[in-house]
Amino acid sequence: MFFNKNKAVILSLFLLVSFVVPGLAQQNNNTPSQRLDIMRQKLETMRRSLSSAASVLKDDNKDDKSKKDDKNSQETPLGRLKALEKETANLQSEVNTTRGKVDRSEKYEQSEIDQLETTVSELQTRVDNALTETAGARANPTSDVGKPREIKKKKKFLGIFGGGGNDEYEELIGNVTPGRDRELFIVATKEVRKNNYDVGRLLFQTIINTYPDSPYLPMAKLASADSFYLEGSTSSLIQAAATYQDWLTFFPTHPLADRVLLKIAESQMRQIGLPDRDATKAKVAEQRLRALLQQYPNSILRKEAEERLEEVQDNLGLHNLYVANYYYKLSVDQQKGGLKGAQSRYREILEKYPNFTFMDEALFKIAVTYQIEEETDQAAKYFGQLVRDYPNSDYVEKAKEQLQLIGATIPEPNPERMKILPPEKKSFIANFKNELLGIYPLTIDKNGVLMTDDFDKTKFELIDQVIENQGDINASQIPKSLTTVISQRQETQPQK
Repeated sequence: MFFNKNKAVILSLFLLVSFVVPGLAQQNNNTPSQRLDIMRQKLETMRRSLSSAASVLKDDNKDDKSKKDDKNSQETPLGRLKALEKETANLQSEVNTTRGKVDRSEKYEQSEIDQLETTVSELQTRVDNALTETAGARANPTSDVGKPREIKKKKKFLGIFGGGGNDEYEELIGNVTPGRDRELFIVATKEVRKNNYDVGRLLFQTIINTYPDSPYLPMAKLASADSFYLEGSTSSLIQAAATYQDWLTFFPTHPLADRVLLKIAESQMRQIGLPDRDATKAKVAEQRLRALLQQYPNSILRKEAEERLEEVQDNLGLHNLYVANYYYKLSVDQQKGGLKGAQSRYREILEKYPNFTFMDEALFKIAVTYQIEEETDQAAKYFGQLVRDYPNSDYVEKAKEQLQLIGATIPEPNPERMKILPPEKKSFIANFKNELLGIYPLTIDKNGVLMTDDFDKTKFELIDQVIENQGDINASQIPKSLTTVISQRQETQPQK
């Protein structure tokens, strides 16, 4: 099993990075609203965890008069948890106030959001440490796993879900019981499969915070990342990428590592907009896909990674083409300057994106810019490359005419390129839909690493194998293709 070697060292380091990295991993290129949404989600999870943990200690102490004031003393486990819960609530209020300013377009300082992020990250570390360190005080040495749990009535689940129902998981989260980590993992998986992502994450997080020696801890972190990815909102995808990266930092040689790196790339790809918009997400996705191909050259996902890389580079190429065409029109058509700006963008396309779908247009137009500058050798070079490598392009005849005017030789078409056809033109309806919704078509697998997006109870998934293996997975059990499903479930034979 992968995690058995040097288990104590690996898990200790994993816990450390779990406290620190997510706060650092969020990049400031996200919008203020996205950053504040992420902070609100983190704080809400902290508050729920602290509330559940404190409720267990409160119940334990309710009949002991000597301990009734524990909640007022930060030197006791209960007092420490209650103080952190209050601090979390206060910070939630600050985040909500700032979010209100953003939503109402009121004046605010960027430094406010930066400081809030730092404070949330620092609080996350203290909360996680407190939950881990108070686990002993919440411990129940007698395992009740497999027995019916006491379900508290007439409360909302963790104070936010439903009303007047059962607080089903408060005791499950708060108490620390031998064997409880497996139960938490199974119940969390069920909740994510029912699209109760917040609940599932909270249960997975309880394993990480409360059972540092659990064999399920690494896979709980990976499943938590999956839950963000499956949820699919912009703020969730940002956190999915950060949580996957957090996991990959410590397990780069794990049999699932290449799939995790692909999910980091796809988390960025799902945020990519049209080429005339910000290209930051596309650039990050490109970096992650290149890293996958370089770090895992023998990965069975190589074909999928190469396909996605071409699509992402097409988006980046179009981004540059639009900018270049603006300068081209300004300089060539309107004679107002900007020739060098067009050249630099076209050149970047040629150098960085060799499989760009509209390379023929870039070649023709960069050749024209050099022709205007009377650099005929350079112009002939690019016109010739167009004729040779893109024989079916709409620009070929114009390129041949310019080569004749220059007095340059017209090259023969490359036989291997004769089957390369111009890209199909999208219909008006397709273009209108993409523009309206801001969609750029990309090939993306919406399933997570361990769990599928659309759960089918007849399928046996990687996370089911993790449960069956008591928290780990072997390389031989991972499908030899891009899929989360291992097999059909075996039908249970009816008892005679």
